[in-house]
Order: sequence, then structure tokens, then C-alpha cells
Amino acid sequence: MDFCRITPADIDHFKALIGEANVLYDAESIEKYSHDQTEDLHFYPEIILKPSSAEEISSILKYCNQQSFPVTPRGAGTGLSGGALPVFSGLILSVEKLNRILFIDERNHQVTVEPGVITQVLQDAVKEKGLFYPPDPASKGSCFIGGNIAENSGGPKAVKYGVVKDYVLNLEMVLPNGEIIWTGANVLKNATGYNLTQLMVGSEGTLGVVTKIVLRLIPHPQHDLLILVPFRSAAQACEAVNKVFLAGIIPSAMEFMERDAILWTMRFVESNLQVADDVRAHLLIEVDGNDPERLLAEMEKISALLQQFDIGEILFAESEDQKSSLWKLRRSVAEAVKANSVYKEEDTVVPRAELPQLLNGVKQIEKKFGFKSVCYGHAGDGNLHVNIIKGDLKDEEWNEKLSQGIREIFQLCVKLGGTISGEHGIGWVQKPYMNIPFNETQIRLMKEIKNVFDPRGIMNPGKIFY
Repeated sequence: MDFCRITPADIDHFKALIGEANVLYDAESIEKYSHDQTEDLHFYPEIILKPSSAEEISSILKYCNQQSFPVTPRGAGTGLSGGALPVFSGLILSVEKLNRILFIDERNHQVTVEPGVITQVLQDAVKEKGLFYPPDPASKGSCFIGGNIAENSGGPKAVKYGVVKDYVLNLEMVLPNGEIIWTGANVLKNATGYNLTQLMVGSEGTLGVVTKIVLRLIPHPQHDLLILVPFRSAAQACEAVNKVFLAGIIPSAMEFMERDAILWTMRFVESNLQVADDVRAHLLIEVDGNDPERLLAEMEKISALLQQFDIGEILFAESEDQKSSLWKLRRSVAEAVKANSVYKEEDTVVPRAELPQLLNGVKQIEKKFGFKSVCYGHAGDGNLHVNIIKGDLKDEEWNEKLSQGIREIFQLCVKLGGTISGEHGIGWVQKPYMNIPFNETQIRLMKEIKNVFDPRGIMNPGKIFY
């Protein structure tokens, strides 16, 4: 792609648009915005802009479109696929100053919010009104709603409540040419033309910049119960997942952690949880609702059902502190793995009943290529995070075998009826594998959609496909 470099005159133009304090190009800022949470990748922008309104973003994009500057939208920088990395340099457009909760509509169970609001801040604000926004990525304490929109994020609650796309009603967005539009309407049902709102969800900042978001909310459940179940077989833990659903129970969370995942995390967060030597995996299972007696009956039914498997003693979280400790373990796994070794995380997903085959297949591929894997994830969704660990592999072996192993894992996912990303997106790092789930016609259609929105190709170039 042929893009232009940013000149001192362009910098002065941006300063006039949004104020000198919101135009950064010092070495410290360039370094800070050169990476996200995707392993150790760094791509350096020429400049970082921090607008405060849709109108300012409109002026920026109109100018960038005219001048052929590549624009990389950025939220909190918590992404895991390189989606916020400026791979063609140019400018970073940060939405961190668009951070207001504009209106909580209690009458209609809706909220209008800007993209720079932290997910947990939004959840806490609506909870005070007795309302619930369920999508809860592991990084919910730092990630932005805008980034969640870009990646169609999920999290543990997705098994019962769905992912981000299930809550987005309407979006204000700025197109690459600077036009500002709304994509839909603030209604629960909408059969009016093409669904531009859902097209934007998961588009990874390649079609425009979202500046306002209307989300639907639901009543907040008043009670929840949580258990941690140790299994002497990781494959049996995966098999047990679908058994629970076949029994007519829909947990609010059902999380899988392989032995090394929980042991590494226990050291990382200094947990005093006891794990027996023969335990190979755990399931963290939550049920929620408004009827305590019904929840207790559901949990007793789950516990009885699990007795058909080779399990250890079930830990029932008896206090809020104990629940928080167990959830801290689960939410800290990714950080713990990252701190333990050089690794590559893959976000695989298959139909829930195929999860045992996926896990067994990953372990066979692991042996074939000589690396190690540590698996955990949202088992209730069939969404398994496969962390490929370098361990003792030499650099040459690691570089040679890694992409081959990943390709075979992804081919297995597709063979099982799944795909190559459940919630992390494609971004920069997964695009070499897009020809596994999609054929040439499907990819061509996506590229043509991209071209309609962004004919000059300035929006987050280099992402999703070549």
C-alpha cells in the first residue's frame, strides 16, 4: 500500500483541529502506543491523536483520507491479535478521551456510552440501577467498550448471555471520508435494510470509528453460586461440559483450566488453593438467577451429574471473598502464562460437544511438533484458548514449527465445525490463516465490503486479510 508520510505542516494542522496537548509524537508516547497485549510485537506510529468528539474525529479522518495517511483506531490496547498496531506507521487515533456514559435509560433498559468507557465501569454503573451488561472479557477492568465492539468480545458470561453483538442496538460512527452516520435504531427488533450495526461489530476498526454506542441491558441477577470441580482427566472435564447442558441446565459460566494453567496462576496470584497430584484439569461452574432455592437445586443436579466422571472433591464457594478468589484465578491465567514462558496464544472455538476432540487433537499436534500446550477457556462455548509454550525449544525450531502447528490446530477446528477465533479477532497475527475457514469467494466479498466503506484503504490497513 502506498501511504504518505506525516510532515510538520500536517502536525500543525492536527494541533489546530484538536489542540496541541492532544497531538503526541515524543519518543515515550511513540513507544507506549507501539504495542498492545499481543506477545512482543512493536509497530511504531508517527503520531498519536486524542480527539474528544465525533466532530473532531470527522475532521481528522477527512484530512487523513485526502492526504492518504494510514489511521489505526485504538482503545485501551488490551487486544490479543495485533488489531491496534500501526503496521503501516501513520497515526494512532485513540478514543481514550471519549469516555462518558451519556445516558442510562432505565425505562427501556438501554445505555448510551462512548467508546473509551472501561467495560467494568459501565457494568458497575448500570448495576447501581439494577441492570446488567453481561459481556465480561478477562480484561474488563481495563478494556474499553469500543474495543469490545471492534472485536465482538465475549467472556465467561457468554455461555448464558451471549457476546457483545447480542447487546448492540445502534452505533454512531465516523466513516473514513469523515461522514458521521448512525447504523440502526434504538429498538430490539429491526428488519429495515442491511444490518450495518452488526457489520460494524467485530470489524476491528477497518470500516470506520465508532463514537457512540447504544446497548441493551437486562435485569441484574440477584444471586449466584460457584463451584470448582477437579478432574483426573482433562478430556473427561471437556466431556462433562456438554453433559450439563444435555441435562437441561444453562450455567452462567463454565470455565476450563488445565493443570498447568491453574498451577502457574496460583503461583502468579499467590493463591493457597490445594490441587491434588492426580488432578489434570478443573471446571469452574457458576449458576445465577433470582431464586436461591432453584439455583441450589441446579447446582446439586450438576454436582450429582459430575459424579459419573473421575473427579476429586468439589469446592463450593461459600462466601463472596471465596468467589472472588476463584474468579481471580481464572481471570489471571493469561497473565500467568505470559509471565511463565515465551508463548503464542490461539483462540480456538468449536461446537461445544466437539471440545474433547479438540483438546485431544491439540495434544497430538503438540507431540508431533515438540512444543507444549497449556489450555484453558470458556468451555461452555467450546472456546478453548490454546497457549503454545516454547519451553526448551531452540529459537530455530520454535520459528519453524510454530506456524505449522498453528495451521494444523486451525484445520482441526474447522474440521470439527468451528473456526479460528472465538473472541480475540484476526487482526495482524491471524490473517495468514484466513484461507482455512474461508475460500477465495468469501474473502473477496469481505474485501469488497471494505472497499465500499474505505476505498482509499486508510482504516487500520493490514488487518484481517492481505
